[in-house]
Amino acid sequence: MPYSGSTAEMCLLCETEPSMLTDAPLSRFRKNLLAWFAQFQRTMPWRGTRDPYRIWLSEIMLQQTRVAAAIPYYERFLERFPNVETLAAAPEEEVLRVWAGLGYYSRARNLQKAAQQIVAKHNGHFPSDPEAALALPGIGAYTAAAILSIAYQKKYAVLDGNVARVIARLNAIRGDLRSNGTWQTLQKSADHLLQPRSPGDWNQAMMELGATLCTPRSPQCLLCPVSEFCEARKQGLAEVIPEKRSKRSTVEITLAALVLVDLRGKTLLLPPPKSPRKSAAPDDVHTLVSRMWHFPIIAVQPGQAAAALTKLAQELFFGARKFQMELVPLKKVRHAVTYRSITVLPFRLEIQKLPEVSGAKVLPLANLSVVAISNLTRKVARAALAPK
Repeated sequence: MPYSGSTAEMCLLCETEPSMLTDAPLSRFRKNLLAWFAQFQRTMPWRGTRDPYRIWLSEIMLQQTRVAAAIPYYERFLERFPNVETLAAAPEEEVLRVWAGLGYYSRARNLQKAAQQIVAKHNGHFPSDPEAALALPGIGAYTAAAILSIAYQKKYAVLDGNVARVIARLNAIRGDLRSNGTWQTLQKSADHLLQPRSPGDWNQAMMELGATLCTPRSPQCLLCPVSEFCEARKQGLAEVIPEKRSKRSTVEITLAALVLVDLRGKTLLLPPPKSPRKSAAPDDVHTLVSRMWHFPIIAVQPGQAAAALTKLAQELFFGARKFQMELVPLKKVRHAVTYRSITVLPFRLEIQKLPEVSGAKVLPLANLSVVAISNLTRKVARAALAPK
């Protein structure tokens, strides 16, 4: 029986709607694609392994991240956390520190939570059962199918953006691919096309085709090993399938950040919040600094940054004690978090002695990497270190 879950969960290879390819054409399609993949696949550090931990880590890192950008993080992460046990046992802050710079930090938090469940419930082994895999934090339909097919040779077809684009062009499917009905149809087609004798290689080949040749713009149809089967190419639609999705409107946010610097070149960072807010506003500063160590920072209206920071500093650090502040404006910092376009107005405040603040850390401004900080905080630190 197929897997009876929601549309966000994985489908199995069985009882699918028939694809346009059957019998000899389907056999030739599979043969051509796998032969191309064997010859032209890119070299990646997670290829050639059946280790579920390494495959799982790579799949999580590749969400929202390009391969070239992910590789050094993957290697550094494995060096610090070589197996699921070391990851499960590490302090969360250390996991975030090693992940820092890769962005989308919920991926790292879920990765560790899943590792802890794997150690506690599955004897340290990534589960080969789809329901158990889907029950892990951060594991959805695509990720479960990828890990189980590559690590355990389970017959589950992946469907991500690259594969969906390949199938949409193959069958000349128009419209919004992410709509529930269309995505289900694409999954059924992916299930049908899957080579059951080598599901891991097959899934990687489909993803590789979408990533390297069947790209969103200017697909390289002349180099495609399966172009003879592509209906979009036959109909002259390869450039317009899939249709562009309408993007969420950008929200402009202005923040002001305060960098305190003492005579020794040390600064003060405030701690991450103890728990996330369930429904944070778009300009919630804890969300924007990825719930990590950060400079004093506040959402402001343009033109009010210095006054707002002066008030914040007085409340946080000096209380009723009068303190003359000479805030030095620094170069603007630009940052983006999903649909939010952020302008940070940083200010430097030279101070003889840093105030004592419960839970805060005093660190060299030039070396904040000993704790977990977001890219936004890192950019503010660079602005404060820039030559005057």
